[in-house]
Amino acid sequence: MRIYLDYNATAPVPPPVIDAVTVALRECYGNASSVHVVGQQAKGVLDEARSAVARLIGAEPSEIVFTAGGTESDNLAVRGVAEALESAGRRHLVVSAIEHEAVLNTAKALGKRGWTITILPVERTGVMVPAALASAIGDKTALVSLMLANNELGTIQPVAELAAMARARGALVHTDAVQAVGKVAVDVRALGVDLLTISGHKFGAPKGVGALWVRRGLTLQAQSTGGRQERGRRAGTENVPAIEGLRAAAEIVVRTLAADAPRIRGLRDRLESGILGLVPGAVVNGDPAARVPNTSNISFERVEGESLVIALDLEGIAVSTGSACSSGTLEPSHVLRAIGLSSSRVQSAIRFSLGPATTGAEIDRVLEVVPALVSRLRSRGGGRG
Repeated sequence: MRIYLDYNATAPVPPPVIDAVTVALRECYGNASSVHVVGQQAKGVLDEARSAVARLIGAEPSEIVFTAGGTESDNLAVRGVAEALESAGRRHLVVSAIEHEAVLNTAKALGKRGWTITILPVERTGVMVPAALASAIGDKTALVSLMLANNELGTIQPVAELAAMARARGALVHTDAVQAVGKVAVDVRALGVDLLTISGHKFGAPKGVGALWVRRGLTLQAQSTGGRQERGRRAGTENVPAIEGLRAAAEIVVRTLAADAPRIRGLRDRLESGILGLVPGAVVNGDPAARVPNTSNISFERVEGESLVIALDLEGIAVSTGSACSSGTLEPSHVLRAIGLSSSRVQSAIRFSLGPATTGAEIDRVLEVVPALVSRLRSRGGGRG
């Protein structure tokens, strides 16, 4: 039996979503831009999916732009706004130090082209500081991009408060909600943002599909040019089967989130308290309260995080050291460095991220295995001091 606790990297695709994708592949093979019946059948799939994603985040269907996932949505949001407002003289972007690389590296790329970039610090809890944003925004600020939930720590940011501050100064606001949608209730109107990023594979849709919510009336420069698909904001024939999978996954979340979130939080807390009680030198990173219910980032003193991940994998337990998009690099986590952790604590951190299929028996098994593995790694000198 394998135990999967890496939902923040990607979520398993549930059978109803697989079935929906299979039916779409077999029966909805038309091009949604074609006017014949087969094409209009495919367009009907897109329309239903747009409505389902809109319901998931409290939006209007016409505001949903389908993309290939979170990275493309982040790029479209950041570059699209920056380029749209360039002619008005707004060439300043604000991002936080714990953003996903899709936002950070996009902002840095624009910086090389002449935009001014401000990277906001965060508190040791991993929560952004409103005062820092207030002092960073100016008359030339085009966009403020602040994630809703962090992928490594799970910390939830006070986006509604921060967005109100930014918009009061005339700046647009984008939030990367990739790690929030499917884990907590998300409402774009309550958040007060202008753009919001979704990635389907984080909540049970296939990989390679996502969406960008764009507030009605907002001007956005398309980043892929060609046909007029997605109201001219994202050219190219739509991936109908994947988008149908996104619909099915979104509808599952709408039906089950209210019951799933408290159950998952209880399992997360049980795992966390068990580890802290059984493993000396274990400490939780990030804010213990302001976080999504499924995520726990824990440092194990005198243990190399990668070594523990491998040891757990050999026991049939899948976890990670942080962002899957940074896996395999030699660079330490920019998120954990941003909150001021020591290098040893950064290198000894691993992330447990639970999901709808996680069971109490699985948590019990993890608690049975982790203390012995940590003890063994420490005795072999496989850690950092």
